[in-house]
Amino acid sequence: MGSNPKKVSEYESLINELYSMLPKLTHHHQMKFIKKIVHKQFLKKFAKNQPPKYGSLNKGFTEQEVQMFFRVIDNPKLRLLFSYQAQLGLRVGEAVRLNIKDIDFQTRELTIKSEKSNTLDTLIIPIPLFRLTLEYLKRNNKQIETSMGYLFFKEDGYYSERNEQYLSKDYVRNRFRYYVQKAGMDKVYDSSDETNYDRTPRSLHRLTTHSLRHYAITSFSRQTNGNIILTSKFARHRSTQVTMTYISTSKQELCKEIDKAFSLEQAELLKRKIST
Repeated sequence: MGSNPKKVSEYESLINELYSMLPKLTHHHQMKFIKKIVHKQFLKKFAKNQPPKYGSLNKGFTEQEVQMFFRVIDNPKLRLLFSYQAQLGLRVGEAVRLNIKDIDFQTRELTIKSEKSNTLDTLIIPIPLFRLTLEYLKRNNKQIETSMGYLFFKEDGYYSERNEQYLSKDYVRNRFRYYVQKAGMDKVYDSSDETNYDRTPRSLHRLTTHSLRHYAITSFSRQTNGNIILTSKFARHRSTQVTMTYISTSKQELCKEIDKAFSLEQAELLKRKIST
């Protein structure tokens, strides 16, 4: 079937108009805004080509998985970094930037500049993690001092973002993938269609560095008997609805609660109440 001449003409006119407008966009945020609009329309029109949302798929570590993961980590620096993610729910970008100046050694308070909200928050470092941190500082005192106080200083010869003194996020993600594979837990649930024509689809892994944050938030929720307000503050989320998407429930827990909620005894009791 041939193309509609009118539509082709409108398309060419739109392209010409866009090209004539581009030189007038002198600021980065203007170009970024145009890109965002085009990308949004692309996803809206071709949403059927996007990978399915993972729904109830647990993107966080289970207790057994997190033990298997830490068991294979042979690098003390990465072990401590991933521990901060798994216990305090730090994002990978927040973890790599941890500085000795962020820690109050009298109160065990850690000051964090949240990536998403660009706000300053404080969290208490658990005693076992605090002890590990002190031991790590003793062993690496000179390197940390040379690296302007960054706990997770980059190794000689390793690339770092913007030539910073700390490990790059990409390096940490690559090492994370290595350890997940070493532990035999690497699972791909889908692939992502790239919007750029010259890029191949990416494999979507169930476990990523962000899964450690999922695990930390879920663990904190369980320890506080599901107190969503406290958990949201711990997660440093602006909305409790966002926090809810992080809290994972295992299949066994879900089945147990379903049975509890819809037990035969409750059904009979409800029936008697209605009948009276």
